[in-house]
Amino acid sequence: MRTDAERSLLGSAAPAQAPTAPLDRRFTLLDCPIDNLSLKEVLERIEGFIHERTPHQHIAINIHKVVQAYRDPKLYEVVQQCHLSCADGQPLLWLSQLMGKPLKSRITGIDLMMQLLTLAANKHYRVYFLGARQAVVSAVVERCQDHYSGLQVSGYRDGYWKSDEEPEVVEAIRQARPDILFVALGSPQKEFFIHQHLHHLQVPFAMAVGGSFDVLAGRTKRAPEWMQRNGLEWFWRVLQEPRRMWWRYCRDGLVFTYLVLREFARRLQ
Repeated sequence: MRTDAERSLLGSAAPAQAPTAPLDRRFTLLDCPIDNLSLKEVLERIEGFIHERTPHQHIAINIHKVVQAYRDPKLYEVVQQCHLSCADGQPLLWLSQLMGKPLKSRITGIDLMMQLLTLAANKHYRVYFLGARQAVVSAVVERCQDHYSGLQVSGYRDGYWKSDEEPEVVEAIRQARPDILFVALGSPQKEFFIHQHLHHLQVPFAMAVGGSFDVLAGRTKRAPEWMQRNGLEWFWRVLQEPRRMWWRYCRDGLVFTYLVLREFARRLQ
């Protein structure tokens, strides 16, 4: 349980719900579940979800998500209940090594999405794109169909609708019967949307993808490969959007450091 000082620092009380039962090869890192799987194993698990035909939600865990989940009890609950949780951040790999539970690999959202598009094109899985502006999501669909030969797009739409229109959006996706749903809304709205509507959507695999639509649409560029290999994509994003990203990384970094120190203090006790 958090102390009064912790609540003052972070601005929210600790959620009361306990974590759900862990899956095979899943452990907890800073109160967030992580599936210790390679990219190949993640893809195999997703194919299993598709063959099961039952709804599953994926979440990517990075420093920002750890901090958000700690401050927001509703997001914490979503994180605990996701069926597949991947580490998307080099600091988490370093921390897992210090904790004696080294993660096999870092699996970024954009890398997983691109692998899934290849898999969908080869296996004839149907995909649905939801989110971003109309011009962006249209460009994503067009470029993906050009690049991934045979890709079956069951539908797409932008991420702007009124609250009373949301049931229509959800029903349209359900009627399209995709095997894979990519959702690019704001954070944590995209996680909340999937979690709230997952069972009505009946999509075997739903994934929040953040800024991946902008990359696939050609609106933004990924970091150079040497930066990707060394976990420096965060620095590339700072260079692209210094005013917004610098403050976010400083704020999240301070809270993340506090959480890491608190975890080590627990272990010493």
